[in-house]
Amino acid sequence: MKKRTLVSMITGALVIGAASTTFAAANPFSDVPADSWAYDAVSKLASDGVVNGFPDGTYKGQQTMTRYEMAQIIAKAMTKTDIDKADKALVDKLAAEFSEELDNLGVRVADLEKKSDNVKWGGELKYYYAGDKAQSGDRTNDSQYEFRLEPKAFIGDSGWTANARIRYYSNSASANNGGSTNNGTSDKSDTVVDRIYVEGPLFGADTKLGKLDTYSDDAFGSGMIMDDNVSGAQFNWKLGKNKDTYVKAVIGRYDFDSDANIGRTTAYDGTGDYASFEVGHAVTGDRGLGYVAGYYSLRNINRDNDGGKALFSDYQKASGENTNIWSAGLGYKFNKDFNIYGVYAKSNLDAYSGYEGDDQDKAYDITLSYKGADASKAGSWGLYTAYRYLGEFATFAPTYDAAQRGYKGWEVGGQWTVAQNILASLRYFKGKNLGEDVSGQDADFNRIYGSVEFFF
Repeated sequence: MKKRTLVSMITGALVIGAASTTFAAANPFSDVPADSWAYDAVSKLASDGVVNGFPDGTYKGQQTMTRYEMAQIIAKAMTKTDIDKADKALVDKLAAEFSEELDNLGVRVADLEKKSDNVKWGGELKYYYAGDKAQSGDRTNDSQYEFRLEPKAFIGDSGWTANARIRYYSNSASANNGGSTNNGTSDKSDTVVDRIYVEGPLFGADTKLGKLDTYSDDAFGSGMIMDDNVSGAQFNWKLGKNKDTYVKAVIGRYDFDSDANIGRTTAYDGTGDYASFEVGHAVTGDRGLGYVAGYYSLRNINRDNDGGKALFSDYQKASGENTNIWSAGLGYKFNKDFNIYGVYAKSNLDAYSGYEGDDQDKAYDITLSYKGADASKAGSWGLYTAYRYLGEFATFAPTYDAAQRGYKGWEVGGQWTVAQNILASLRYFKGKNLGEDVSGQDADFNRIYGSVEFFF
């Protein structure tokens, strides 16, 4: 009897001990120790934008959390596909550490690796107002609503993505005292797919193929010569320890549709062969010197038959020359708040009938900025002042909202993040016309531009 009782006691103790170990390991509500490496790992992922933290969207770095809460964060991180190798390694390490909690949550690593969020959606809703005042006549007013959807689909594990941008725009232009607007006197709305391309690693470069966006003076974000879409290929090689030096080449067909770009001034309506080559260095730290040098070409232009602008196409037919623009720029970042840069461009085109006056074959932009608004950080803001000279021959489709092609003058502006992902902008340009094609040489001109953008 005693022997049987002893065996029973030993067996019971072993069962209870084994069960206690199992329950302790599987208990998702036990705290992760305050000195655990997991907190530092999650802080790193949060700073890189991979995770948001707790289910309520916050990460409380000074507060401990349960294994269940940690597993929730890891589960979200495991669904991300567009993260770098270092962050991916951290996610894998965390997943291994909290694998049992993930299992209890019904999360299987193998299933997550199938990339359940294979398609991601982003976009923007924007409203803007532009008021133009020439030397003669009343101010004309133009406003537009625009809704953008930007889907991104991940193509297997290759690092390639399929991307698009779908734009719905509605122009609610109005004119004072019988004046005209950029879109005539009637409203217009339309839906276009203005970007559709694949992006991924090729020949050691970040490569885009299809109808893609391209931007000049990328080191400074200037976009003085070009900010539009082309159908073709773009190769962007990132060099240096911090990947802040780049070599970018673009080749394709540039098709500008004025109806889909209400309020923008550009070289022409029609299509032409576009090519560019740019080398630059962007300052990624709090202080340093940046630079950019580039070559941009537009040739073989076919003008639309709708009476659109014909500046470059008519000149090329008359002279037999293509349009070539060279540019160079320098910038210096004094600290995290103050930044200055200057970009100069020169074209091979000479004066053309109807565009006499000041030199139209050059363009330059000198900008001084203070701080900067970040749409993801509520309350952030920035101010800038700039002098811009935008000759018609030396620019294709500048990015500016206030300064326009064919004008020179001062621009001031600012941006403020009203709330997270809500950005308000206000800009003012005052200057003079460079040529005689609109209202006479040196005619005064000013523009007020305001916008509100909602990002999602």
